[in-house]
Amino acid sequence: MRPLPAEATLAEIQRYVAEMELERGFTDSTVLEQSLKLGEEYGELCKAIRKRSGLAVEAGSATSNVGDELADIFIYLCAIANRLDTDLDQALRAKERVNETRTWTSVPREPATTEHPV
Repeated sequence: MRPLPAEATLAEIQRYVAEMELERGFTDSTVLEQSLKLGEEYGELCKAIRKRSGLAVEAGSATSNVGDELADIFIYLCAIANRLDTDLDQALRAKERVNETRTWTSVPREPATTEHPV
């Protein structure tokens, strides 16, 4: 398989993921399966962020670094988009056109407590 170009566009990355899945035999996975795997990767990202932030993680549990987990998430996003015939570049640009019309306001944060509401 050809290496991913250093300056690849979003469309090129999406095509690369399609080629990679074909070469590695992952094309039989359904959208549901890929979506569940995406959720698992998100959990792994959260664990990596906890570890990086100095928060407790289960002793002996496997954790990767944040960059690896973000890359895995991105691969799954591309794989899901490919299965749904969604051009991520076009989708991102269309969504940003909507977001640019919105007004964002900040909300004062409540002080952190150790108590958890029931």
